[in-house]
Amino acid sequence: MTTATETIAANFERDGYLIVPDLFTADEAARLKAEMQAVVDDVVRERRAEDPDGPEPVLSVGVYVGLAYRSALFRTFAGDSRILDLLEPILGPDIEFLSDKAVFKDHDTDFGSPWHQDHPYWVGSHKISLWVALDKATVANGCLKLVPGSHRTKVEHADVDDGQGFGYRLGDQDTLEAEAVTAPLPVGGAIVFHDLTLHASHENASGADRWVWIPTYRSLHHDDPPYPWAVAAHPVRTANQT
Repeated sequence: MTTATETIAANFERDGYLIVPDLFTADEAARLKAEMQAVVDDVVRERRAEDPDGPEPVLSVGVYVGLAYRSALFRTFAGDSRILDLLEPILGPDIEFLSDKAVFKDHDTDFGSPWHQDHPYWVGSHKISLWVALDKATVANGCLKLVPGSHRTKVEHADVDDGQGFGYRLGDQDTLEAEAVTAPLPVGGAIVFHDLTLHASHENASGADRWVWIPTYRSLHHDDPPYPWAVAAHPVRTANQT
């Protein structure tokens, strides 16, 4: 390992996350946001055509899973070497892209994400995700907050269905808020985090957009249950490529 990769591995092991303020350029983030909005718009049109009077979970919850399945641009960025160079010290040299999602807030979808770990949503092996800011992420518009070191312990979650997504969440909010680190990001910045790292987001009190891309990865050496939603999963780096 080089000094840089040793530092990545040590910091991630200590905190359960890494903050990378300059992962992508502002121009790249703008391209991804425009493509993300186009995909979400297409999904909304398709669902309204199928059922004009039905509920619209994409707009009401602010989450859409499966960007890379529908978009060549997101498939390309999912294998970007800048991402994989961050992941390799954590996951090893054999890395699979699993899936990705759009998470957005605006003047209608403005509630904060509740405290949770991601692992209950997929169980199996531990995964690593990136939270990539396609708009400047601030406390006012709903940036992320995390609890350092929380990736070492699996926490029991309540199963909640209140129409705001995030069916698995924690109840003890006050204790977590006291331990949390708030992580604002510039456009193109990212947070790399373990699926047991406790995290939430501030509510969007600004009325402005806050779009985020969240790709998720795992080691190719881990066995997992079938994930029917991971339709774009594919290897993005193997040991003989590095």
